[in-house]
Amino acid sequence: MQASYYPSEVEEQVQAYWEKHLSFQVTERLDKEKFYCLSMLPYPSGHLHMGHVRNYTIGDVMSRYERMRGRNVMQPMGWDAFGLPAENAAIQREVPPAKWTYQNIEHMKHQLKRMGFGFDWSRELTTCKPEYYRWEQWFFTKLVEKGLAYRRNAIVNWDPVDQTVLANEQVIDGKGWRSGAIVEKREIPQWFIRITSYADELLDELDSLEGWPDSVKTMQRNWIGRSEGLEIEFKIDKECQAPLRVFTTRPDTIYGATFMAVSIDHPLTQSVASQNPDVSDFVSSCRRGAVSEVEFEAMEKRGMSLDVNAINPLSGEKIPVWVANFVLTGYGTGAIMAVPAHDTRDHEFALRYRLPIRQVISPLTDEEVDVQIQPWVAKENTVTVNSGDFSGLSYHMAFEKIATFAEQHGIGERKINYRLRDWGVSRQRYWGCPIPIIHCSVCGPVPIPEDHLPVLLPEDVTFMGVQSPLRELDDWLNVNCPKCGKSSVRETDTFDTFVESSWYYARYCTPNAPSMLDDRADYWLPVDHYIGGIEHAVLHLLYFRFWHKLMRDIGLVSSDEPTTKLLCQGMVLAKAYYRDNDESGRIWIRPEEVDFHTHEGTTDKVPVWKVDGQVVDETGWTTMSKSKNNGVDPHDLIDRYGADTVRLFTMFASPPDQSLEWNDDAVAGSHRFLRRLWAIVYRHEDISTVKLENFSTVDQTTRTLRRDVHTILQRIHRGMERQQYNTVVAGCMEMMNSLDRFDIGDSMERKVALTEGIDILIRVLSPITPHICHVLWQALGKNEELLDSPWPVVDPLALIRDKIQLVVQINGKRRTQIDVTPGLEDQEIRAVVLSDPTVSQYIGDATVKKVVVVPDRLVNLVI
Repeated sequence: MQASYYPSEVEEQVQAYWEKHLSFQVTERLDKEKFYCLSMLPYPSGHLHMGHVRNYTIGDVMSRYERMRGRNVMQPMGWDAFGLPAENAAIQREVPPAKWTYQNIEHMKHQLKRMGFGFDWSRELTTCKPEYYRWEQWFFTKLVEKGLAYRRNAIVNWDPVDQTVLANEQVIDGKGWRSGAIVEKREIPQWFIRITSYADELLDELDSLEGWPDSVKTMQRNWIGRSEGLEIEFKIDKECQAPLRVFTTRPDTIYGATFMAVSIDHPLTQSVASQNPDVSDFVSSCRRGAVSEVEFEAMEKRGMSLDVNAINPLSGEKIPVWVANFVLTGYGTGAIMAVPAHDTRDHEFALRYRLPIRQVISPLTDEEVDVQIQPWVAKENTVTVNSGDFSGLSYHMAFEKIATFAEQHGIGERKINYRLRDWGVSRQRYWGCPIPIIHCSVCGPVPIPEDHLPVLLPEDVTFMGVQSPLRELDDWLNVNCPKCGKSSVRETDTFDTFVESSWYYARYCTPNAPSMLDDRADYWLPVDHYIGGIEHAVLHLLYFRFWHKLMRDIGLVSSDEPTTKLLCQGMVLAKAYYRDNDESGRIWIRPEEVDFHTHEGTTDKVPVWKVDGQVVDETGWTTMSKSKNNGVDPHDLIDRYGADTVRLFTMFASPPDQSLEWNDDAVAGSHRFLRRLWAIVYRHEDISTVKLENFSTVDQTTRTLRRDVHTILQRIHRGMERQQYNTVVAGCMEMMNSLDRFDIGDSMERKVALTEGIDILIRVLSPITPHICHVLWQALGKNEELLDSPWPVVDPLALIRDKIQLVVQINGKRRTQIDVTPGLEDQEIRAVVLSDPTVSQYIGDATVKKVVVVPDRLVNLVI
């Protein structure tokens, strides 16, 4: 063993050993309990960032720990390789998306290997390769057969200059990202999967996911949005117009409806717009701009009267109907009854257009309410007013009576509604999995037969970004119908990339199977621990659960949920610095280009740019990002300190589920710790062969060391079980301090105790810093593989104390502390305390009225 620690030499040596011995390649073993640990697969952007490093380090620590606990551990890795960034890169770099993607994968794979992650690379998958997506295509054809996938028209973002569909993220301030043209809404055919058929199961089974964060489950409940209400019919006062059907969760407010609002695509709107140019122009204007639901919520509420009235089915009152931009097409019936007195959005609209505001519910208390100023939206402890025969009722009574009335008179029915909508999986993009459908003028949309799969995506294409090149590849596009043989065309849409990431975890279980999955999936599934960001709570994680249930119902898996436990790691934060420039806008300055100078006349330090010495502005802690120029390159850190230092810092700096604030000094401190660890083993490597079975006769100093080591080991074990890895590292540092200051002298017993302590320290630290621990383990002369050495067990005898320390209080105030033998009776403790000189001095001539003993903690004297 060399005297100095050189991380690059150590890590290259150990990684070569792991690769040679296939240390992380795993197969199914019925004699072992399995543990499937999975971190969300990355998009191959070309470079790892610290968010990746933190995510995968958490999973690797967990996997190595479970392996030492005797489990059969699988930790795979792959690439979520389809998607829009590859198309953008193709335009900018004039290279096919496939070539750019595969180059990035090779580079990122090298970076991941440098971090020492224990991935089973034999299971590696790449979602843009046919051997993966062919089964996705096959599965989709099964969904079509079962009626769980279907095609209908839907609204998309259309760039009128580039003549292409845009993803929401390609629309910037209502304009196309390339052309700058104002984006329009167009209705085109799209493929959907019936996630709504599983809405109740997806909602109800959230309660069974005890290992998931409550925050994620709450977000999914809200996204699914199950609500019970009344669908009721409002007739229109013009002939030939169908009644408006609206869904409301507040039937108790029907008498407060002072206008109706319909979406721009509602049949009533379209009918009026065909005869009214002003309404037609308003509809056209609404088709430009906002593209997402969030933007719809934030935008200015606008509308126009349709000069049509609806009839309130309870009061008979005529209510004006408006077309409004805040009523979303495809949500509910596309029509709402607006109650401005008791709804914030309706109130805002009514004030703008001077529409009536009528209060129909009041508080049961003396609370004063003025709905002309602001809406009052309470549900509990309310009573209906101004509601005809339904006045004087609570919310629940009013709901029941009004719903019953509507059902008896054939004007409405109780209904359960969902915020969740069927999953639109069509994307008018090139770089994605081709949807396996052929369009025949005779047979309609026809799923491609299994023996014709996969539908290969041509990779060697010229991609200009204006429209998908698939439309221009005649040899690919034009085919014969598999049903009737007539000339037909392929579907040119590709799947939403969330489709690939919805089932990849299952394919890892059977990576080379000649079918989508085989029996091995039931050995590994469900995933035992899934790790990823909370930003995926309501899209990926919901589709992930949904796809698993689809696979179950087709007979591919037997479990109900894809993962037992979920850990959402926090963000990696760093400070960001900038300067505003009138000509070039905001300039973001890298942290290493910033220095801190003491402000004149104060002790305050201000950030200055090293380039010119002038002050710059600081954002405070913010997410690391390219846009703010405040990211840290893991590659540079590995070159400087080694992967083990990076892993150690990311685990020590913060609990996994909380944000990590980057600190260069703390990174250097982590490196110093590993150098100290190396030095301790170097000094004592010659004592590794000493054994001692019985520690009962060792001296007090040795017993103290063993008690410290095993007490800390207890805490480390708890930290590992709870994924509180920062406390694990803190324990390792504390343990090393105890070992470092322990003087063995010439005592064989002390040498043995020190050897035991070093052995324990290396084992508990190895999941976090595996490279250095591997080498140090070998230096100690260990024959067994560190990866498979058992997790150390606490020796209960080592925890026994010769003395325990009791705090002594007099009338509740701490006065001193004393050492006593464990296991004394209360009367014996009383005698020891009262005979203590310090206690006697405090008591003086006073009488002790009462002695309260809290076992192993304190004694309180009442005088």
